[in-house]
Amino acid sequence: MFTEKDLRELLEFKTDHQVLSVYLNTDPTLGSADAYKPRLRGMLKDVNLEDDVETVEHYINFEFDWSGKGLALFSCAEEDFFRAFPFAVPLRDRVRISERPYVKPLADLLDFYGGYGIALVDKIDARLLYFHLGEILEQREIVGENVRRTKRGGGSQAPGRRGGTAGQTNYTEEVAERNIKDSAELAANFFNEYNVRRVIIGGTEENVNAFRSHLPKAWQSLVVGSFPISKTASQTEIMERAQKAGQEAEGLKQVHLIETIVTSEAKGRQGVTNLEDTLNAVHDGRVQTLVIRDGYRAPGFRCQGCGYLTTEELKTCPFCGHNFENIPDAVELAVRRVMRDGGEVEVIHNLSQQTDFYQVGALLRY
Repeated sequence: MFTEKDLRELLEFKTDHQVLSVYLNTDPTLGSADAYKPRLRGMLKDVNLEDDVETVEHYINFEFDWSGKGLALFSCAEEDFFRAFPFAVPLRDRVRISERPYVKPLADLLDFYGGYGIALVDKIDARLLYFHLGEILEQREIVGENVRRTKRGGGSQAPGRRGGTAGQTNYTEEVAERNIKDSAELAANFFNEYNVRRVIIGGTEENVNAFRSHLPKAWQSLVVGSFPISKTASQTEIMERAQKAGQEAEGLKQVHLIETIVTSEAKGRQGVTNLEDTLNAVHDGRVQTLVIRDGYRAPGFRCQGCGYLTTEELKTCPFCGHNFENIPDAVELAVRRVMRDGGEVEVIHNLSQQTDFYQVGALLRY
């Protein structure tokens, strides 16, 4: 499982040598290992890092079990560094060579599939799941008090007498309310334990609304969607429904984020929508959320002293006076820095209706 610790290691890895980064789609529905191996060889045929290519091919041929749908590999033979991360979601084929691991695809993966908490609720029980990078990694069952239902025609209806249908109805509602309240409290603890970033609730509309209302305010704000489903549904069905709800919510969130950035820039506030201004904000540590279109790359220049990034060809760095070096992808380094500093990265896949946002921008802290 790819963890926050793994990401941090990749972000902080530095070397004077070259790092080979390989992303491979291994979705079994698209072909077998016999089909993927020749494709990988084709991807690596122009890579002039013999030891790293050998390390990658050895792993593929003798160690990889071909489970999952995607694979990320990072190799720096000069530093005796090799990491392999299988994923349960597909990755686009690509090869990059740089002095650092290429992490931009991981930002996309974490943004799209990372950190979901799922709660399936009814009036008695609840089922909690932690869904991360295409896998259900943890789940718990919450068993509440049984809700007794009143049969029609039962109970005393005499005025002034206790019990009867009304009394049974009130009792049933109280038990159901208490069960849902307890489930919400335990769910908040579960979400906190697994550092959940967004919550999806499954159940009837009535139960979903009741459960949400009992969540602490901080967790209510992280609810991104809901869907009708039985608490006893299979894991496959849960993952499919949750993924669909999450994707729909993510799309709406990205539209709102882009609108906020564009409006903020127009008002001269906390928004930028071009690469140079974005790089300046990254250098200042002002980026709260970096937004890039999927696949966007842009060459630039990096200060060899302080690491300042720019698209302008300057003689010396305005911050420390050192010289610049050419870099093939300034966007990748911006992504690394924002993630390393604890900011968010949003990768936009489909946003054709937005005409005022082109390739890159950022929502700023100040």
